[in-house]
Amino acid sequence: MKFKIENTQVYGYERAIKASGNPMRTVIETSDIDDKDIARAIRLGTTKQGAGHDNFLKGILVQLDVTAPLYWWKQAQRYHWFDFISSQSTMHCLLKFDIRKQCVDETDDRVIKVLEELVAEYNALPEFDESKKAKWRTLVATLPCGFCLGATMTTNYQQLKTMYYQRRTHKLEEWKIFCQWCETLPGFVELTTVRKK
Repeated sequence: MKFKIENTQVYGYERAIKASGNPMRTVIETSDIDDKDIARAIRLGTTKQGAGHDNFLKGILVQLDVTAPLYWWKQAQRYHWFDFISSQSTMHCLLKFDIRKQCVDETDDRVIKVLEELVAEYNALPEFDESKKAKWRTLVATLPCGFCLGATMTTNYQQLKTMYYQRRTHKLEEWKIFCQWCETLPGFVELTTVRKK
C-alpha cells in the first residue's frame, strides 16, 4: 500500500481573504474579493509563522482523506489543528484487512507472516475462549508501523503552512508527497510564500 491523499475539499477561501482586512475596518465587509483583498492577504499570509498576521489562513478550511502508515500518523498527530473526522479502526477491521496489502512495501515480510499467523490463531479460537482477549492484545501489539490506515481529516491553511515548513525536507517520502499536495491547493503557494521546487 502507498501513502495517498484523496477527496480534497477547500472551504472559505474567498471569505477568509476578505476577512484578512477586518482589523482595519469599522464594518465587516461581505462583498466579493478584489485585487486589493488578494494583495493584502498575500502580504499577511507570507509573514513569519507565529507572528499572528497570518491568522486569517485559519479560515481556509481543508478536508481530505489520507491513507498512511502508522509511522506517519504518529508524526502527523502532533499538529493540533490536523483533526480526525473519522478513521478506519483496527478494533473493528483488523481481522477483515488483507494484512499484506495493508502494509507498505518496506514492511519486513517476516513481521507480516507473524501477524497473519496470529490472525489465523485468533480466528481459530472458539467465540468465548478465555484466551481470546490476550490473543487480541498480542495481535494489536504486533501490528507493524508500516500498516496503513485511512482517515478523513480536517485542517486549515495556517496549520498546513506550519506543517509544510517543518516537514518539506523530512526523511520520510510521505512528508514530501504531503508537501507537494499542499502546493496544489488553491492559492496556497501565493498565500504562504511556499515556492514550488
